[in-house]
Amino acid sequence: MSDNRMISETNISKGGLSSGKEDRPAFLLVSLGCDKNLSDSEMMMGLLSQADYRLTDDENDADVIVVNTCCFIMDAKEESINTLIRYGELKKDENSRLKCLIAAGCLAERYADEIKSDLPEVDAVLGTASFDDIVLCVDKLLSGESGFIRDKKPLSGLIAGLPRIHTGDPCTGYLKIAEGCDKNCTYCIIPKIRGHYRSIPMETLLAEAEVLSDGGVKELILVAQETTIYGTDIYGHKALPELLRKLSELPFEWIRILYCYPEEIDDELIEEMASNPKICHYLDLPIQHSEDGILKRMNRRATRAGLSETVAKLRKAIPDICLRTTLITGFPGETEDDFEGLKSFVKEMRFDRLGVFPYSAEEGTAAETFEDQVDEAVKKNRADEIMEIQQDIAFEKAASRKGLVLDCMVIGRLPEEGVTVMRSYMDAPDIDGFVFAESDNEFVSGTMLTVRITGSEGYDLYGEIV
Repeated sequence: MSDNRMISETNISKGGLSSGKEDRPAFLLVSLGCDKNLSDSEMMMGLLSQADYRLTDDENDADVIVVNTCCFIMDAKEESINTLIRYGELKKDENSRLKCLIAAGCLAERYADEIKSDLPEVDAVLGTASFDDIVLCVDKLLSGESGFIRDKKPLSGLIAGLPRIHTGDPCTGYLKIAEGCDKNCTYCIIPKIRGHYRSIPMETLLAEAEVLSDGGVKELILVAQETTIYGTDIYGHKALPELLRKLSELPFEWIRILYCYPEEIDDELIEEMASNPKICHYLDLPIQHSEDGILKRMNRRATRAGLSETVAKLRKAIPDICLRTTLITGFPGETEDDFEGLKSFVKEMRFDRLGVFPYSAEEGTAAETFEDQVDEAVKKNRADEIMEIQQDIAFEKAASRKGLVLDCMVIGRLPEEGVTVMRSYMDAPDIDGFVFAESDNEFVSGTMLTVRITGSEGYDLYGEIV
């Protein structure tokens, strides 16, 4: 997950809006949570549009609203519920054209019965393994079929390779390479709402990536609950390096890898990253903690020594690598000594990017039942303290980049200031910073420019186009 930002609503690009007869039933799809959820949302949009439903970004124009929900942590669960309530109120409005409200995704998978009983405005739920039935569900609802529709399939299935409508930044696209997880971390509900780990076959991914490339995507971002073990279930070995080589044959400028468990990073992956010019020298390593006792209680396979060794190996092989991580403070049993150890680790590792979250006790997880739960205020104070340490590190690192010459991708413009907005390889969309440069030219999104860094402000860099 990101530092403190989530995708709160799908931003439909102009290219994704259906044109033609305005009397066709219209749907709005709201995507909450992570980029993996967004990939599912884009497929639902593709299926509905292919079935001749009209896509809209105006809730007052929608006959159907689909909310692809999240319930990873309490804040995400509350956002999903509040969004459903808000659209439920819109549905009650006698002046509204809204006829159907559908809950899809993780909250719908986990709490279908509660949604039925507590949110009567919701007409149907589609579980995480059922979103490919979206057209059938909408057809039934708009035909007047009465009764609550509950569509939940076994979590052993795999949905992939469906038509998609690419949303958001037109030059950036997400490719979900696997579904589910087998790690069974004690704080995490993902295996219960997404199922066991299932890799998507390589030929399916290559076909999907080619469609994204043909649609103008310049940066392909690989996502899964864990990307590093891609292929182990269907090919018998870690096939991520092979997948990267094949994806690199397509005309992407950048390929970025997210969500790599550090204990699964091997020499072949490091070598592929170091030698393949299309792969961003950037990794997201969700380590969650540094102290061995807490890591063991979390059911993580890493150790503090192992984490340090992996970071050192990556930096030796790829000196300019940008490393992002995510931490949890206040996990059950975290003592003051554990927290002091975590602080020292953050100072020692000097990650380029770091997000931290107070532990959230999720219903149905093993950690929810653990003794020695930490006080909420203590959890938050510890998270704030870690972020203060990291902010100093990040600002120092940004300032040290003065004089660097970087290839940057244009993502937009601030016309009143005459400033071009870009990202470097060190900046993943939505979670990291930007590179700003004054320019009278209006560059197309996705254009690659060479920029000499002249300064920084906080997390962001400033430069001049050369």
